Amino acid sequence: MLAFAYGSNMDWRQARLRCPSARFVCIAKLKDYCLVFPRKNKNGHGVAGIQHETGSDVWGVVYEIADIDIGNLDRSEGYQPGRNRNSNSYVREERHVYADGDESKPISAWLYLAVPQQDPPLPNTEYKRLITEGAKFWHLPLDYINQLEQIKTSDRPLELSET
Repeated sequence: MLAFAYGSNMDWRQARLRCPSARFVCIAKLKDYCLVFPRKNKNGHGVAGIQHETGSDVWGVVYEIADIDIGNLDRSEGYQPGRNRNSNSYVREERHVYADGDESKPISAWLYLAVPQQDPPLPNTEYKRLITEGAKFWHLPLDYINQLEQIKTSDRPLELSET
């Protein structure tokens, strides 16, 4: 399966812990979406999601993930296929992303959409670091990295195992 990672799963170490079969395919752009933090994790920190916003783009990484690891990724994202949407933290859906941001190179990839919660908190600085360092590692566009660096955070520390 091809999966588009736009949040903390851009961190290569985290991606490989969750999905040992993960293989980098390309960087990609998801058109007409923006990065938001609509949920809190079990420790009370805000976590990434995306929402439709015409004219905005979310950049990320496309990984190829073997079938054997899909269940691990689903569990790490709080997604259980067949369960009511609102009982999941995220839902997995297929979208078109554009390899290297080139709209003449569409790729059909799966991604996780957060199921929003009321009054979600800000992400903490460590979670933001996972996202921004992942973006730098994969050489996402500099203007997008600059946008990520402007994300407001809370001061509570985060464990690497959190999503």
